[in-house]
Amino acid sequence: MNWIKSHRILIATLLALLIVSAPARAAVYVQCPEDTDGDGVPDIDIPNVSCMHLSSGDGFTMMADGRPMYIFSFADITNIPQDMAMAEGMLLANNPAPTISVNEGDDFYLSLTNTGMVVRPDLFDTHTLHWHGFPEAASIFDGVPHSSIAINMGATLTYYYKVPGPGTYMYHCHVEATEHMQMGMLGNLYVHPIQNETGAPPDVPIAQLGGNSDPAAPLGYTYNDGDASTAYDVEYPIQMGSFDSAFHDASETVQPLPFALMFDDYPLLNGRGYPDTIVPGALPPVDHPLARQDIQPQAVSSLITADAGDTVLLRISNLNITRFHTLATLGIQMTVVGKDAKHLRSADGPDMYYTTNSVTLGGGEAVDVLLDIPPTAAGETYFLYTTNLNYLSNGDEDFGGMMTEIQVNP
Repeated sequence: MNWIKSHRILIATLLALLIVSAPARAAVYVQCPEDTDGDGVPDIDIPNVSCMHLSSGDGFTMMADGRPMYIFSFADITNIPQDMAMAEGMLLANNPAPTISVNEGDDFYLSLTNTGMVVRPDLFDTHTLHWHGFPEAASIFDGVPHSSIAINMGATLTYYYKVPGPGTYMYHCHVEATEHMQMGMLGNLYVHPIQNETGAPPDVPIAQLGGNSDPAAPLGYTYNDGDASTAYDVEYPIQMGSFDSAFHDASETVQPLPFALMFDDYPLLNGRGYPDTIVPGALPPVDHPLARQDIQPQAVSSLITADAGDTVLLRISNLNITRFHTLATLGIQMTVVGKDAKHLRSADGPDMYYTTNSVTLGGGEAVDVLLDIPPTAAGETYFLYTTNLNYLSNGDEDFGGMMTEIQVNP
């Protein structure tokens, strides 16, 4: 029996509520250049144009101690015909939200469809998408509901971005931000520099991400550095976060939300606690009677793998809402080359890069760090972990939480 048939009562209830409550003109309508069937993909290749279609709603995620957790979040429904977006997007919430990666200079069209809350049909929450730290051309696309548009159930808004510069950002829902971010509506977002495609004459080659097939060329550059000082061979987004299980339980069971008592007891990297952080690829479907069994909602691993001698780019961000967190490495130093999507280079030219074994981030901060794997390190394993040692846990279970491994290939 497929998922839609097994949940027909929930879907029918939600759609009935939607028909009664939604404005008459609300509709799922995806906007993307040269997209004639509404699946969020151009029918022809258009240089420097990219599109994506996200849904917003609820779902479930699994903590590393085996505890299912009710969440709100986003999911990628690009390639789904727009007339199927509501059905396919229900209970599809991802933890973290799908990673968004775009290139400097792109025209980026991001459609967001609010598919509603299946587990909580009494909620009619609107949603937005806020690209944190991004200089918007118009406030309507900023996602702050006081100065832009919030999206009702059954409706779509297409955000337009002219992507101006490289760096590591993040995104989240800005409606009832404390609640929606605690519930999981946040994800990784970063911009690749134009130098990947153009190089920097005379000595900086085009990167492999820009089409260079030379294996000696770097995979990419973190910024438009002009001297290859931010070149890297492998790249990983690492988003720090954490959940308050009592808050999530109260939301699932229709209880008053304990804002004043909020205390996060599940520290996470990319939505997972250790040892789930080192599981490559997506985790299995969540073991919960209402969770969809045809999806894997935790798709972003935090396992870092590289070859000896490689340079690893970590795009580290923090959207945690109750704590500052420190991430440290053992045996490998970090070189910090960017902060909050800004290249650490002074106005008159000299670099302001610095080396360290730890970085401390508050909510809404991001850093770009390079790790130089020693050429003699084949087969070695290093750790990336929080020095807030009480956050090395999964709920009441010790030896977990905000930690992952850097595994060097043999």
